[in-house]
Amino acid sequence: MSIATRRGDQGETDLLFGCRLPKSHPRVHALGAVDELNAALGPLRVAALRGETREVVATAQPWLITLMGELATPPGLEGKYAATHPVFGADKTAWLDDWVARLESGGALQFKGWALPGEAGVMSGALADVARTVCRRAERCVADLAGTDQQVPNPEIARFLNRLADVLWLLARWEEKTVSEKQSGGL
Repeated sequence: MSIATRRGDQGETDLLFGCRLPKSHPRVHALGAVDELNAALGPLRVAALRGETREVVATAQPWLITLMGELATPPGLEGKYAATHPVFGADKTAWLDDWVARLESGGALQFKGWALPGEAGVMSGALADVARTVCRRAERCVADLAGTDQQVPNPEIARFLNRLADVLWLLARWEEKTVSEKQSGGL
């Protein structure tokens, strides 16, 4: 089987259960934004200076694939999907909430003024900021589906994306802090 199926040559793509949508459809945009987020996390995972950053990214990436499964389920077929796949749960958002508390108590919020991505000269911090902005786009794309016939019935997906963006902002500051600690002899 080849990756080049040619099924998308006419501007449509497959969702689960044989549903096809135009590639310009808002649901496809949401799926694409989450896929971009997962890809943006890859370089952060490789470049991270702190084990905490690698842990968060390594845990979140497979969860995003699970999340995409729900986004790829056509409205009305959620029960069919849930019969064979785990539903994206609140435990994942709670895990991120724990990371917010942990990073904030560890000093990730110690900065002066507005955080300017890349200003500290720390590649992993800049990559975390890029991933954060992609995460916010994914969050907006999911929010765009609300109130439409394409609404995502699982509210935990939007909560998770919101919280992940918060964690990524904190991780960017955490990564930048690593370099300043090394320079001052703190590590």
